[in-house]
Amino acid sequence: MTSRPFRIGTRGSRLALAQAHEVRTRLMAAHGLPEEAFEVMVISTAGDRIQDRALSEVGGKGLFTKEIEEALLGNQIDVAVHSSKDMATAVPAGLSLSAFLPREDVRDVFIGRRVRAINELPHGARVGSASLRRQALLRRLRPDLDLVIFRGNVQTRLQKLERGEVEGTLLALAGLNRLDAAGVAGEILDVAAFPPAPGQGAICVEQRAADERTAEMMAPLDHPETHRALLAERAFLAVLDGSCRTPIAAYAEPRGDAFRFHGMILTPDGARMHETEIHVPQTDAVGAARDAAHALVAEAGPDFFVGWAG
Repeated sequence: MTSRPFRIGTRGSRLALAQAHEVRTRLMAAHGLPEEAFEVMVISTAGDRIQDRALSEVGGKGLFTKEIEEALLGNQIDVAVHSSKDMATAVPAGLSLSAFLPREDVRDVFIGRRVRAINELPHGARVGSASLRRQALLRRLRPDLDLVIFRGNVQTRLQKLERGEVEGTLLALAGLNRLDAAGVAGEILDVAAFPPAPGQGAICVEQRAADERTAEMMAPLDHPETHRALLAERAFLAVLDGSCRTPIAAYAEPRGDAFRFHGMILTPDGARMHETEIHVPQTDAVGAARDAAHALVAEAGPDFFVGWAG
């Protein structure tokens, strides 16, 4: 370490700070360093500031990372801590994802204002979600629901729910667990029927690619199985040109030294869906996920993507 603290960049929400503090705690333990050897630096992102529109309308996933990555490239911070599902498939030149922490629960949960399960919602009930994947999957389950864009951090969404702006919402169980707030969950959704977003539940650390000293510091934090799973899910996403405009689900579930890889593409209205399930050795998962994505594209046909990928 140098005389200055090691700088960890993050968004400012309670969940983002909890994730940055987890990285700091693991670094302290791995290197026998005190808390004051690290500085958690909050960086405001466009994704946090723009709350009234869908991400697909204002720039996609990069809105949650652009300013943080600029700070990293400008040497204002040493590493950036992100939710992996917020990361675009292309990392900016000069940066790399050096560590993935052990993955949390990947499942989504339904939280209702008056009911505990999706099938208990009255006909036409209003449900809020910012995720096109969640909206598309919900429409397959309950086409009668009135789905609305629901932006904001976890606390903001729960407050909107309590005020009665919607009758229900969906959140990631991983985030609730990290906030010690899992008690608000109603129905925990089955991962086979309601597969997660690529990267859901995993914290990743981004750094300058040429910074070997930082890479050495981060090495003890990297969880190889999670890293392999996320590389596979991101490879699947990259073939499909995934962004916040595309309802895509992917999960590489560990099964011994293999993965059960489940991938899915949907139209935003949930009317059409194509999915694949393969079992592959973890060492071959990236290539297999990429092949699975190409097979889904061929199966769905070119008209499937017209009007929803752009």
